[in-house]
Amino acid sequence: MSETTAPRPYRSYVYAYPHKTAYRALPERPSLGALWEAEPKDALSLYAHIPFCEVRCGFCNLFTRIGAPDELTTRYLDALDRQATAVREALGDPRGDGAPVRFATAAFGGGTPTFLTAAELERLCDIAEKRMGVDLRAVPLSVETSPATATADRLALLAERGATRLSIGVQSFVEAEARAAVRPQRRADVEAALGRIRDTGVPVLNIDLIYGIDGQTEESWRSSLDAALAWRPEELYLYPLYVRPLTGLGRISPAADRAWDEQRLRLYRYGRDHLRAHGYEQVSMRMFRRTDAAPLGPDDYACQTDGMIGLGCGARSYTSALHYSFDYAVDMREIRSIIDAYTETEDFSRVEVGRWVDAEEARRRHLLQSLLQAEGMPVAGYVERFGSSPFADFPVELGRFEALGWLDADAPAGLLRLSPEGLAYSDGLGPELFSPGVRAAMAAYEPK
Repeated sequence: MSETTAPRPYRSYVYAYPHKTAYRALPERPSLGALWEAEPKDALSLYAHIPFCEVRCGFCNLFTRIGAPDELTTRYLDALDRQATAVREALGDPRGDGAPVRFATAAFGGGTPTFLTAAELERLCDIAEKRMGVDLRAVPLSVETSPATATADRLALLAERGATRLSIGVQSFVEAEARAAVRPQRRADVEAALGRIRDTGVPVLNIDLIYGIDGQTEESWRSSLDAALAWRPEELYLYPLYVRPLTGLGRISPAADRAWDEQRLRLYRYGRDHLRAHGYEQVSMRMFRRTDAAPLGPDDYACQTDGMIGLGCGARSYTSALHYSFDYAVDMREIRSIIDAYTETEDFSRVEVGRWVDAEEARRRHLLQSLLQAEGMPVAGYVERFGSSPFADFPVELGRFEALGWLDADAPAGLLRLSPEGLAYSDGLGPELFSPGVRAAMAAYEPK
């Protein structure tokens, strides 16, 4: 591929680096205590993963299963409690003389956390607070939900326990498009759920929408955008549709082609311009925030540098040297097996699966996660952390991005920032920063 030949715009949704498909079993099984002993722990992030949904959407390749028979949610929360106890012990006693342990942000994701009953959600909050030591009412707490599970009792419980952000996956307000994405739902049910969320008074409502669905046009896309805007959400996420192996759509749809790339790019640009014209600022390729919304995000947690604690069998954690999780799968039978194994685990004191991150990978991760944000990356911060310039560390990659017009030539001095076209190609640009080792590991991964 020549320097000025752009990669396809929708290669991979880069939400973390390295991706879990680059993780492998760790024969040394390092202990959590040793991993976290010397790590900064004063601005951690907690993520609790609930791997249950009432239905699995056709585009979904997340780690989740349909339903929870035989008191599986109870057994899952029991295991989550055991894991939290082990992790908290590894982090250290807050009353001791070691490094302070404090959480700056928390999130419950999935799956669908609100698949749990209100009583089970209360137990989840108790695990976060009483086992992990997170003051949920003092930090930003984001919780994902769905139209079918956003019931009044669940939402009231979350609001009372300190939720500051509720994110609902609508995907499309057009019922025919929802069916085409194997996400059957009635618009009336979606609107009712949005009304219940607004009734809680939780300060941030986020609505997820998807573009690139079969049969979707600019007119139908605008219909969904306007239906979402009618609720004046503080945030909107616009996701391109992907068809992945072993998903519902992956079994019935052809592979991506140029025409589909062009459709998604056209709809992305239309959605971006429509939201900006209606008072939203672009935060990343996917995220848009209402310009008059009060800032509620963490002011001292940075995903590029601070640690993540993941609870649950689909969550990832990371220290400065190791990114780790449990086994990963997409196929429903494999997921069920992994969840069952998790619920039977008694000893959570050691890491089984992960990938070590050396100095070069840390540089790549910092650049990638900073550059994919619309605000860009201050070069001085990179130099201060790594003692070198990103232009010296990544001359080939950044030179190619510049040749493609993906870097903002008008950015203020000292700021490395993507151009609007660079942001549009985020899912093509991100994989260009993957290391050869990570690419090889991802290519060798056999989907299961």
